[in-house]
Amino acid sequence: MNTGTSALHLALLAAGVGDGDEVITVPFTFVATVAAIRYTGARPVFVDIDPVSFTMDVTQIESKITPRTKAIVPVHLYGHPADMDPILEIAARHGLTVIEDACQAHGAIYKNRPVGALGHAGCFSFYPGKNLGAYGEGGMVTTNDAGMQKTMRMLRDWGQEKKYYHVLKGFNYRMEGFQGAILRVKLRHLAAWSEARRERAAAYDRLLAGNELVQAPAAPANGKHVYHIYAVRTDDRAGLMRTLQANGIGTGIHYPIPVHLQEAHADLGYKKGDFPESERAADQVLSLPMFPELAITDVEVVAAAITQETYVG
Repeated sequence: MNTGTSALHLALLAAGVGDGDEVITVPFTFVATVAAIRYTGARPVFVDIDPVSFTMDVTQIESKITPRTKAIVPVHLYGHPADMDPILEIAARHGLTVIEDACQAHGAIYKNRPVGALGHAGCFSFYPGKNLGAYGEGGMVTTNDAGMQKTMRMLRDWGQEKKYYHVLKGFNYRMEGFQGAILRVKLRHLAAWSEARRERAAAYDRLLAGNELVQAPAAPANGKHVYHIYAVRTDDRAGLMRTLQANGIGTGIHYPIPVHLQEAHADLGYKKGDFPESERAADQVLSLPMFPELAITDVEVVAAAITQETYVG
């Protein structure tokens, strides 16, 4: 596909999601997860996140299922795999399609299986900043459902079954050949890059252990994180950002406003307080430098700047 958003959109359409349907997902995610649902005419129905993993709280799913529910879209946020077994079990019991938003989780593992291979379809983004990034936009859907595969292949290419024979009302969602060529080369290095990210995350974990100012992200107990984002929690995010900036260290916030409170989606009718864990995470998370080539000595510099001794507030 040409983007990860297109991947989500077409996976939902291939699953039969359309006007009047409901799709369960989380509000603490990049807005594209929700936008893709709305492109189909369906309504996103939110469940809150687990505060440890930042992924879907599986205990809340069944209370949100209605006769209109068609699919569940768990998000492997920051590269942390969602708890897929209960999600798949609930979906099977209610006849729902599971579409994994793995756009930040290339190579992440859940119980010895790669994410994107667990649900009915898995969606990936190859935006340049992703763990596996193109030199422009790009996306992909993985599936072992022959019907979904055939439908998505047609939908991404103007609905053509063959050239000039348009079976479906489709889209121009094809990936550029140049981006595919770049990704084919970079894919060979993904496993090594993922391991390098985990090594840098382990260094952060060790150096920040016991620090009262920040809470390091939890590693999954049943899989492997790929740390697209290394997001700590802090009650004084503005102060910590000033401290790190004063030490020449860049930071980011992924994401400062959960989707249910975004102005663009106010028509869904949600309000502040509806999803407290998502809102608390949005207020607290801060992304520290993380990339495979990051020197361990630089990780040490970042950790040192966070200690109470150098904290400027």
